Amino acid sequence: MPDGPIMAKLPRLLRPRPGRAWAAVESPRGMLGTYAISDGSDQPFRFRIHDPSLLNLEVASTLLPGNLLADTMAIVSSLDPVMGGIDK
Repeated sequence: MPDGPIMAKLPRLLRPRPGRAWAAVESPRGMLGTYAISDGSDQPFRFRIHDPSLLNLEVASTLLPGNLLADTMAIVSSLDPVMGGIDK
């Protein structure tokens, strides 16, 4: 590895270009996407995070009917949701 700095020098404030942007990456639980609308200022007009755990958890309403209440924890755990991403 050559000598020199190992971290990129980024400005403290990143200004997105004006317009709309969608970016997605594959995560272990599905596609994680971000959507932003910006007018070119340092604060985006709208910013949304699409977390795959929400979509994975929506199937619980199909899986749970007809099962015992004691099985609920095992069924929801098998979906492997990240509850911190659900409220985004």
